[in-house]
Amino acid sequence: MDFLLNRYRNLVVLLVVIVGQLLLLAYQVKSNHEVRLVRVWAVTAITPIARTIEAVRSSTFGFFNDYFFLLDVRDENHRTKAENGRLKLENQFLKTELATADRARALAAFQTRSPSRTVAARIIGNGTGTNSQVVFVDRGSTSGVQDGMAVITPDGIVGKVIGVYPLASQVMLITDQNFAAGVISEKNRVHGTLRGLGRGTCQVNWVQNEEKLDQGEKFYTSGDDRVFPKGLPVGEVSTTKRGVDFKEIYVVPSGFQNGFEEVLIVLEGVHQPIPDAPEASPNIRLMAAPPVEPGTTSLPVGSTSPKALNTDADRLLDHYKKVGQAQKYTYGDTTPGVKSPNFNLNPEEALKKAAAAAAEAAQTPPGTAPAGTPVPPVTPPATPPAPQSRP
Repeated sequence: MDFLLNRYRNLVVLLVVIVGQLLLLAYQVKSNHEVRLVRVWAVTAITPIARTIEAVRSSTFGFFNDYFFLLDVRDENHRTKAENGRLKLENQFLKTELATADRARALAAFQTRSPSRTVAARIIGNGTGTNSQVVFVDRGSTSGVQDGMAVITPDGIVGKVIGVYPLASQVMLITDQNFAAGVISEKNRVHGTLRGLGRGTCQVNWVQNEEKLDQGEKFYTSGDDRVFPKGLPVGEVSTTKRGVDFKEIYVVPSGFQNGFEEVLIVLEGVHQPIPDAPEASPNIRLMAAPPVEPGTTSLPVGSTSPKALNTDADRLLDHYKKVGQAQKYTYGDTTPGVKSPNFNLNPEEALKKAAAAAAEAAQTPPGTAPAGTPVPPVTPPATPPAPQSRP
C-alpha cells in the first residue's frame, strides 16, 4: 500500500482535488426542486443499500415472528381438536341418552296401553356362540320372570325366555333357528309358523301354495303357541313365492327395526284382536255398480261372492258333503243301524239317479208299484193236517 501511494502520489492528489471540487460544486449547485446535487447523489447511492438492509431485516423479523406465531397456532389447533373431540363425545352421549329416553317413554306408553302385564328390562350381554341369537337381560326370577315368557317391544316381538336366574334371564331371539311361533296375516288371515333363519330375516312355514298372500302384508301373533298373546306385530312380508309343497315366505321382523336395548317381558299375556288391514286407496271415489243386464244374475251391492275352494282340504270337504247329500246321510248321526255312506260313489251321478227316481215316483199312480220293482211270489196258504182217529 505504501509503495502504491509513493509511486502514484501525484495522481492520487489530483483525484482527491478533483473529487473535492466536484463535491463543492455539487454542494453549491441545486436541482430543479431546490435540492443540492450532492444530496441527490448521496440519496441515490444509499437507497439500494438501505433497501437491501430493510429487506433482510423484515425477512428475518417476519420469519421469527411467523415461527413463534405458528407455534401458538399449533398449540391452539391442538386445543381446538381436543375440545372438538370432547364435544363430539358429549354430543354422542347426549344423543344416546335422548334415544334411551325416547325408548323408555315409548315402553312406558306401550305398557300403559297394553292390556298385558309386563316388566321392563335392559339387555346386558350377548351369547358367546359364533352364530348366537341369544341375549341376557337384567330381570330374573326375583322380578317374576319364568321360562317361556314372551319378550316384546312396542314395534313387535323379540324372543322368548329360555333360562331364568335370580337377577338375569336368557332370551332366545326370533331369528334363532330353534325359535317357532304361531302367526296370522293381517289381510288374508293366513295361518303359519314363524321360524328363525339365523340371520336378520325369518320364514313362515306350513302355508299352502293355494293360499293368497300379498307382498308387504303384515303378520301378527296368532296365540296358538300359548307363548305370545294374540295380536302382537311380528313383521312384514318381504318375499313370497310358490314352493314345492308350501309357500316360501320371508318376513322382516318389525321388533328389530329401531333396536331393542330395552325390552318388555310379558308376565301375564292378554289376547288382542288382529287389526284390520288399511284400505289401499281410501281417498279414491268409486262409481256405482253398473246395472244388471236382462237375463243375467248379479250379486246385490255390498255382498261378496262365495268363498272359492282354494285348498285340497276344502275340495275334499265339499266332495264329502255332496256324497252325504246324495245318499241322504247326516254326518254325526250315530243311530244304530245307520250305514256309513259310500265315499267311492260319484255324488253327481247319485244325485241324478235320485232325482230321476223321485220324478218317476211322482208320475206313478198311488197303489201301484213303480216300474222295474220286482213282484214277490204268491205262496198258497198252508192246509192244516187231517185229524187222526184214536183206536
